[in-house]
Amino acid sequence: MDSGTLYDGFLRIASIFCKNQKNFFKTGKTKDVNFRIESLNKLYDAIKKYEKEICEALKNDLNKSQFESYMSEIGMVLSDLNYAKKKVRRWTKDKRVLTPISQFHAKSFIKKEPYGVALIISPWNYPFLLCIEALVGAIAAGNCAILKVAEDSPNTSSVISKMIEEFFPPEYIAVVNGDKEVATELLEQKMDYIFFTGGVTVGKIVMEKAAKNLIPVTLELGGKSPCIVEESANLKLAAKRIVFGKYLNSGQTCVAPDYLLIQENIKDEFEKYLKEYITLFYTNEPLKNEDYTKIVNERHFNRLVNLIKGEKIIYGGDIDRELLKIEPTILDKITLDSPIMQEEIFGPILPIMTFNNIKEAKEIVLKGEKPLSLYLFTTNKKIEKEILKDLSYGSGCINDTIIQLATSKMPFGGVGNSGMGSYHGKYSFDTFSHEKSIVKKYNWIDLPIRYMPYNDLKLKLLKMFLK
Repeated sequence: MDSGTLYDGFLRIASIFCKNQKNFFKTGKTKDVNFRIESLNKLYDAIKKYEKEICEALKNDLNKSQFESYMSEIGMVLSDLNYAKKKVRRWTKDKRVLTPISQFHAKSFIKKEPYGVALIISPWNYPFLLCIEALVGAIAAGNCAILKVAEDSPNTSSVISKMIEEFFPPEYIAVVNGDKEVATELLEQKMDYIFFTGGVTVGKIVMEKAAKNLIPVTLELGGKSPCIVEESANLKLAAKRIVFGKYLNSGQTCVAPDYLLIQENIKDEFEKYLKEYITLFYTNEPLKNEDYTKIVNERHFNRLVNLIKGEKIIYGGDIDRELLKIEPTILDKITLDSPIMQEEIFGPILPIMTFNNIKEAKEIVLKGEKPLSLYLFTTNKKIEKEILKDLSYGSGCINDTIIQLATSKMPFGGVGNSGMGSYHGKYSFDTFSHEKSIVKKYNWIDLPIRYMPYNDLKLKLLKMFLK
């Protein structure tokens, strides 16, 4: 089959999915809150039925342990799903708002309505979590959804396809497998909303494609998330929590600490604790650790290996090309000009830079794009307030790492180069909903002030109402 035939096939499939879902949406079924709750219950049952297969797929794709698969993917989805099931009836209710006196007598309210057909494009690093958690929001808000699953995690994508096909008709929720050409054809369709999780480069392409059809988008991207350790911090606990957040999923986490900024006078002591906890968590031979995640494919593996070359390695650095594993690695003597500081690492490599005072640390962060996350370890409340006030980033933690995304009660998303829009819990519902503003005017009185002919008295009255 030649490339032209394949292209036509992709276009036809994408067009059919979009058309069928738009027709199903027009029936109004998805707008019924009972239908939404029933669908959320179905999704919950589907995940529970396929839980074992999902864990096996994550093991095959990324060598994730069953514990890590549940902690960082399945469990988080189930938690968000349960939250949505309990709250969605309340979320869908009209919200009354005050009516200006100039519009007397009237009632004003906001009605949340679904966009229609939502395209969800998910990545490979958390292939189940970042696909299905977005789907929870789309369902809760009353949309149909097309899921473009990640080609670099084929086993998990296959299970998602199987699971969704068993529990949902494709005119309501459909799964599309394939490479970037398939994604490109989906982006050519007139979807009603696009939710994309991935890298900045592809995110810009998604936004450009969406702009042609004026499709609203949410972009969950990434960037170089700094981790600042200030001299007042509990160094041992800070090292423990940083090692957990950095090397979880072998560093292939969008909110992982990308680089470490540590105050010069505590650097040596802190490095000692970092090394202790890496050894404690991953053993002296992490490449042989059955629970240590692998790099997703050879291309990313080679990219990471090249980032290590020529740098001062003070811990780790060994690789296993056959298993696609790289030891938890720490790099010293790094500067802003170092190759590893020119791109998001997305792997188990932690570069260290130092600062003498908090002003210097802020200046280093401000030289880069706004990061997806920022982590600060300190017990100094003045410094805490200063960092929160002066630096812009999507989300973060004080005295911990990555746990900010493990809640349904706060929004998660980027800012600037790290993304736009947010989700989780009600914020997912809001993301996939349009707020329709309605004024219901009563007929028993009709103030004449707005009608022509105009005069000085009407102008005086107008200025009383509108000031």
